[in-house]
Amino acid sequence: MHRNLLIVCATLLFIGAIIALSINSVESQSDMVQRGKYLVDTVGACGHCHTPRAGAEYNMGMYLAGHPANAPYPRYNFSMMQQGIFILTSTQMTAFSGPFGTSFASNLTPDKETGLGEWTEEMFIQAIRTGLHQGVAGNRKIFPPMPTKHYAQMNDEDLKAIWAYLRTIKPVNNEVSSPLNSRGRPY
Repeated sequence: MHRNLLIVCATLLFIGAIIALSINSVESQSDMVQRGKYLVDTVGACGHCHTPRAGAEYNMGMYLAGHPANAPYPRYNFSMMQQGIFILTSTQMTAFSGPFGTSFASNLTPDKETGLGEWTEEMFIQAIRTGLHQGVAGNRKIFPPMPTKHYAQMNDEDLKAIWAYLRTIKPVNNEVSSPLNSRGRPY
């Protein structure tokens, strides 16, 4: 009888421990997502470039979806440098053109076709750390004005929190153009 009672108590204690660990895991995941939201919206100000504007307002239906597909973009020419113009931006503030070429703010939503939906956390962290698309050696660079040198200094916990948050936002199907070199050709 005592042995059965001991087994029941041990089993209940084990189940209780699993439930407690699960609750802590859910709470810590929620905390991580909230930390990521703070880093994306406040510290990194990602929406300033990755969310298109309609006039002075952000188009929140396109939150972090990057430069709108087929939207016009600026075209830089080197004679502008003589006039003191070093960078142009689109009216949506999502495309940038300068001596480096033209870059388009990427779709950071978890859309599987046009966003980060097929990326892994490791790819995301490596992209930020290396400044290379998808964090893969041999891929194109991530172009200005993305401050990858600064974001590369973030610790892994913060980058994981950003990744966790980005996985929770609404996926937006928006095919962003590839960056263009200074002659207007894709890199």
